[in-house]
Amino acid sequence: MTEIKLSTEGIRYIALFESATGAGIKDCIVEDDRIIYVVKTGEMGAAIGKNGDHINRVKKSVGKHVELVEYSDDPEKFINNVIGSASVKSVNLVSKQDKRLAYVEVSDNDKGLAIGREGKNIEKVKVLMQRHHDIDDVIIQ
Repeated sequence: MTEIKLSTEGIRYIALFESATGAGIKDCIVEDDRIIYVVKTGEMGAAIGKNGDHINRVKKSVGKHVELVEYSDDPEKFINNVIGSASVKSVNLVSKQDKRLAYVEVSDNDKGLAIGREGKNIEKVKVLMQRHHDIDDVIIQ
């Protein structure tokens, strides 16, 4: 795993999230319109809270859309967690010309969901896989 570098803003958002929810955070990506938190394995329930209370409190205090992804040491499981509601049929990790690639097969109905509007979802997958599992590219099939 590569070393994850957090911005000062990211560190502040992690501190805010952890104090509001009690859940541990491994990573935080801050974008203009959203914040993506990588929650430590097994702590998703604490991050969301009863009836979504914790996550809603964080959304209200940051004023941005908040996305949660549960971390996994297993790259295939982590891809499933990052892609979220799109149903993943298979994940094939390969090495080509000194690059690690992940080929992700999703059902035809879910390709648009996996890619997202303007490619936002697939970009999130690529960034998180690079940061946490040294995967250079993710290809949706």
